[in-house]
Amino acid sequence: MKMKAQPRLLLTPLLLPAFGLLVLTGCKSVGPGTVARDRNDYSSSISESWKRQTLLNIVKLRYLDPPIFVDVGQIVAGYSLETAVTAGASFEQIDGNNAAVGGSARFTDRPTITYIPLTGNQFVKALMTPLPPESVFFMVQSGWPADGVLMAAAASINGLKNQETSVSGVRPPDPAFLRTLELLRNLQRSGVVSFRVKQDTQKQQTSILTFRAQDLSETTLAEARELRELLRLEPQATEFNLVFGATPASGKELAVITRSILHIMSTMSAQVDVPAEDVAEGRATPGLGAEVEPGTAPRLVCIHSSTGKPDDAFVAVPYRNAWFWIDDRDLQSKRAFTFMLMLFTLADTGQKESLPLITIPAQ
Repeated sequence: MKMKAQPRLLLTPLLLPAFGLLVLTGCKSVGPGTVARDRNDYSSSISESWKRQTLLNIVKLRYLDPPIFVDVGQIVAGYSLETAVTAGASFEQIDGNNAAVGGSARFTDRPTITYIPLTGNQFVKALMTPLPPESVFFMVQSGWPADGVLMAAAASINGLKNQETSVSGVRPPDPAFLRTLELLRNLQRSGVVSFRVKQDTQKQQTSILTFRAQDLSETTLAEARELRELLRLEPQATEFNLVFGATPASGKELAVITRSILHIMSTMSAQVDVPAEDVAEGRATPGLGAEVEPGTAPRLVCIHSSTGKPDDAFVAVPYRNAWFWIDDRDLQSKRAFTFMLMLFTLADTGQKESLPLITIPAQ
């Protein structure tokens, strides 16, 4: 007697990838895999845009074009990954079988970036307020070269004036100011004389301490004596009150007038290599020449100009039918420009605000 075939559920190998996809998407989040990539990408993009914005504003100041700063307030990177798997099988009474499998996926990337223009009170505090003197000397204490920091950030030290930039041109610095910076750098480089900034919050005063005043070489002792004479400091004093002002009240004070961010940018703008016809036609202000004359202040930064986009630039921006850029092989200019960017954090004298936020929700 012939037996009747029983219904069977047939699962073909085509269904296996479908179930595998369903398991993987259901158990693994898309979020963690994006953190390392997005953090690096957004960090690099913000850094590059910050460099370009700063360079552009330095160039614009040479043309008396008002600088505009726009900060990145918030970054929200939203991702969603939706998957669906459909599978079907049929019951057959005979040896043949039918099976069906299907799937769909949808990936959505919707970044939202908030830009905040720097205006009003924030503009005044960030760009027009002189840097705190203690913050400038904190950078010297941390290892930055004293001559480079003070050449950029100090307008005068105990009455010795740095160079000044105006519409009519550049006034050279006092020779004694340049010698003071040279001596400070020599003493800093020697390693036997160091500085430490000490703040007394109760008395609201800042002091600079010098150490290891014994067992110095004759050269170092001579430079230390010369430095005290130039700054009119007491010969035996090792602690000096750091104050903001033009002249000291005593031989134990170091009076420093610091520059603002906008002032430093104006000084750098005078060193931009603008097309000669722009200066001749009165479109740009006079600046430093290509060659630095003896007895004048060294160039803080060398910003080139060309008609075409440079191939090997640390940072480059287009402006007025020309490209302005810093050579990637010019370490001195790169260091000065990086120092310029770091000064933005020193200029923040207001209430601390939230840093740019990167939120990556995964759905």
